[in-house]
Amino acid sequence: MSNLDTILEDARSHLKRLEPHEVLALEDVLVVDIRPAHNRLAEGEIENSVVVERIVLEWRLDPAGDWRLPGFTADTTVVVVCNEGWASSLAARDLQRVGLPNATDLVGGYRGWRAAGLPIREGGSEPVV
Repeated sequence: MSNLDTILEDARSHLKRLEPHEVLALEDVLVVDIRPAHNRLAEGEIENSVVVERIVLEWRLDPAGDWRLPGFTADTTVVVVCNEGWASSLAARDLQRVGLPNATDLVGGYRGWRAAGLPIREGGSEPVV
C-alpha cells in the first residue's frame, strides 16, 4: 500500500460518502465541482453545482471566513465532486477540518453521476475565484 493509499483510506474513514441518487434526494446540499476546466467543458457539469477551483476551496467554504460563498452554513451538506471520486475525498476531508462536519464527496465522482443518468448541464461555468 502506498502512502497515498493510506492517506486516502484515512480521509474516507471520516466521510459518509454519498451515491449519486442520495445527493439528488438531499434538500440542504451544496454540490461543489473541483474538476479542471477542460474536463467540465468536455463532459459537462452537475446541474445546480458550483464550480470552485481546488486552490481556493477552503477559503470559499470556510463557514466563518471573510471570503466564504453565500448561501450555506456549517450544517449544510457539502458534496465535493471530482472526475471519479478520488481527489474529492481529500478535499472533503479538508473542508471538515475548516468547520464543515457534513462535508463529503460523491462516490464515482462526476462520471458516476453522469453514468446514473442524472441531470447535467453543458460545461464551462466560470469558477468562483
